[in-house]
Formats: sequence, C-alpha cells, structure tokens
Amino acid sequence: MKFAGILVLSIGLAMDAMAVAAARGLATPKILPRHVLLVALFFGGFQALMPLIGWAIGTTIGPLVQAWDHWIAFVLLSAIGAKMLWEARGAAAAPPPGDLYGLKVMLVLAIATSIDALIAGVTLPMIDAPLVLTLATIGITTALLSALGLFAGRKFGSLLGKRLDVMGGVVLIGLGVKTLVEHLSVQ
Repeated sequence: MKFAGILVLSIGLAMDAMAVAAARGLATPKILPRHVLLVALFFGGFQALMPLIGWAIGTTIGPLVQAWDHWIAFVLLSAIGAKMLWEARGAAAAPPPGDLYGLKVMLVLAIATSIDALIAGVTLPMIDAPLVLTLATIGITTALLSALGLFAGRKFGSLLGKRLDVMGGVVLIGLGVKTLVEHLSVQ
C-alpha cells in the first residue's frame, strides 16, 4: 500500500473521532490548550494503538486466509463504512453530564471511536501496509483532525458531525472496493 492509500485510510478512520471532538467543541464554552491536548492524545493515541492490536490478529490469521484476504479486507472496510453511514442517520448523542474532558469520559470516547481502527488493523497485513508508517499516519492524522474538529465544533456547531461520519464511511467503502478491484485485476 502506498502512502496516499495510507493517508486516505487514516482520514477515513479519523472521521468519527473528529465528529466526537466537534461535539466536545460544541459543548465547550471556551476551548483551553488542555482540551486540545487531551482530545489529540486520547483520540490519536487510541487510533494508532488499536490497529496495532488488529495487525497482530491479522498476521496470525493472515497466512490461513491468504487466498481470500482481499475479500476479507473488502468486507471489513465496507462494513465499517456502512456502519458509519448507518450511525450518521441517527440523532447526535447528547454529551454526558460532568467534565467533558475527564479522564474516564475521554477514555470511553477514545475506545469507542477506535474500534473501527482495530478492525481495519486486521486488514493491514493483508494489504501489505507498512506497519510503523501506517500507525504513525493514523495516529497523527487523527490527532490533528480531532483538534481541528474541536475548534470547528465550537465555531460551526452541529452542522459537521453527521457529515464527517458520512464522508468517513464513503472513504472506507471506497478503500474496500479499491482493494478488491486491485486484487481481482491482478489475477
């Protein structure tokens, strides 16, 4: 996988974290440097960590399913994208009461927004993605887009949330289709 594909994957995976960060920004009267740092570290860190776990799973099962790896990547990436599209149809969740940036709240949000990255990580060995570059790109992209989402949420309100999830879902489905088409055209 080339860097452009890694970057597209990173942006697609970052959309749900960016949407959640935008919701944080919407509910925050004044964004402090502490808020930006917490959002970037939690979301970026977990988005980089979870694909590593998925990669470990993918390298274990990868050799067993090598003949179908392109189909697995297609199905998983498309399913994640479809899930994001489906969730974008629902109403935006209200922020939980209490400290919007408390460690427990941030931990739960970071895990929830990075489950898709865990699943996508399973496909990394199947699509020959360079591990360190991919994890760094996913983490940094998510950190930057989440920080941007925080400020965008403060400025533009609830207009962004669902649109970001839709865009992320379409991007991930597109990557799944691209992986499948590339593998089928080689055979």
